[in-house]
Amino acid sequence: MHSTVVVHRAPWLFSMAGPVLSGGAVALHDNRIVGTGPFSDLRGRFPGAAIVEHPDCVLMPGLVNAHIHLELSHLAHLSQQRKSQPFVDWLTTMLAERERLGAVGRAVEQAAQTVLENQFAMGVIALADIGNTPLGCSLAAGFPGILFPFREYLGLGRASLVPALKKLARLEDDIAGTAHAPYSTHPELIRALKKRADTLGNLFPLHVAEPASETSLLAEGKGELADFLRRRGFYEDVFHGPGIDISGPVRYLHSLGVLDAKTICVHGVHVSADEISLLRQTGAKVCLCPGSNRFLQVGRAPVAEYLARGILPALGTDSAASNPELSIWREMRCVAEDHPAIDPMTIMQMATIGGAQALGIDADYGTLETGKSASLLAVSIPASMTDHQDVAEYLIHRGDESRKTWIVNGLVEQ
Repeated sequence: MHSTVVVHRAPWLFSMAGPVLSGGAVALHDNRIVGTGPFSDLRGRFPGAAIVEHPDCVLMPGLVNAHIHLELSHLAHLSQQRKSQPFVDWLTTMLAERERLGAVGRAVEQAAQTVLENQFAMGVIALADIGNTPLGCSLAAGFPGILFPFREYLGLGRASLVPALKKLARLEDDIAGTAHAPYSTHPELIRALKKRADTLGNLFPLHVAEPASETSLLAEGKGELADFLRRRGFYEDVFHGPGIDISGPVRYLHSLGVLDAKTICVHGVHVSADEISLLRQTGAKVCLCPGSNRFLQVGRAPVAEYLARGILPALGTDSAASNPELSIWREMRCVAEDHPAIDPMTIMQMATIGGAQALGIDADYGTLETGKSASLLAVSIPASMTDHQDVAEYLIHRGDESRKTWIVNGLVEQ
């Protein structure tokens, strides 16, 4: 075994599973991690190992983008043309622009492929992609990491429920289906989608508590989101019913019986303390998209409150249509800027093990530990850095600018 072990060495090891190590290393064999720790220890354990040096670098796990819409990548101009736009105004503009430019076609495919390639180049090993077309499935086949494509369903009115359920019944078992959001999806369709996901062992991501107006829509049928749906002829009060709790989006989903460890509540901006406790109790995951939230002016998620209740959120970029920079490094920076009291290492955990746990791949990804996948990043940092907190701060605020070298299945890829 020793003759085929490769030890990757760097000034810093951020395993995300234990203390930061200065002069750390990772030993790889047969596409698996067989050891981590101080370089001196690994050299003693594997005396015949090949040594790969990564000077002025941090060794760390690949990042996880737990929420993206690749099929909206051709609408990137919507987030590039202005600094921000209110949620409902953006939604109106995005739908009109998508109708004008089309939801399928070569331009859509090329834009999505370019974004996906850039994600990997920036250090993302796994993504959850939400779409309305087969594009995500076709992109997954060529991605060197893990891409989870989800087919999104929506339709609030009773008239749309039966056709949607029939369409869902015809969906191939190898395609994961999910709901768009409480405000846009009939409760019976949400339940049916979750039941199917459970039967097939799939994750169940959906947008939850993104705009504040979702709460007033559920509880009173009022607010700008309700007005938007009425203008488009989509609004129906389908939320009231026996046993249904309409006091908040998380409570609503809990009363529908769809919150568990495979549910991913994306955004989670406008949630009460009781709802955060419900998420903790049910094991439901949370994915924050602070960059998109900034652009859409929906507010800041209660990150400190999530952490205080033992919830480590994942991070996602959302789409290019609502985020001018599709970078998990930038999402980390947004969290740090919006919540300066949060420890930098905790923010880095959100981007790695937090995302891996949300996507159910933490047995292989998210940390550098013995037995896990031999896929890791070497990220360049200034040679002068001597404190791990400074290194973490640098990665969060300047990680976009750093050189990233992939070690995938034990092989170095520039």
